[in-house]
Amino acid sequence: MVPVVEERPWGYYKILSEGKGHKIKRIVVYPGRRLSLQRHRQRSEHWFVLSGEGIVTLGDEDIPVKAGRSVDIPVYLLHRIVNTGGVDLSVIEIQTGDDLSEDDIERIEDDYGRVAGKI
Repeated sequence: MVPVVEERPWGYYKILSEGKGHKIKRIVVYPGRRLSLQRHRQRSEHWFVLSGEGIVTLGDEDIPVKAGRSVDIPVYLLHRIVNTGGVDLSVIEIQTGDDLSEDDIERIEDDYGRVAGKI
């Protein structure tokens, strides 16, 4: 499988593997950028930081992360990651659940004007 690359305003991601009930991505967040504050109804996620540094918002908690750290994101918990360093922040994301599509994203806040209706 050739990795599928999806450009985003905060960086990009590559789908490394997907199958029934799982998807694995490599997410790269550019310095000073962040993902939208979001949640999912149908999937949980596990983020493992490969390189760089940032802050993961997980519910009401802000967790500093760097290479070797990981966080678990349960279904429907608000979350985001921001790159606070001077180099790209690279994360492996493992999704598990019934709906792993981009349609299962509810954006609450977004720096790039992508907040839509609730899912």
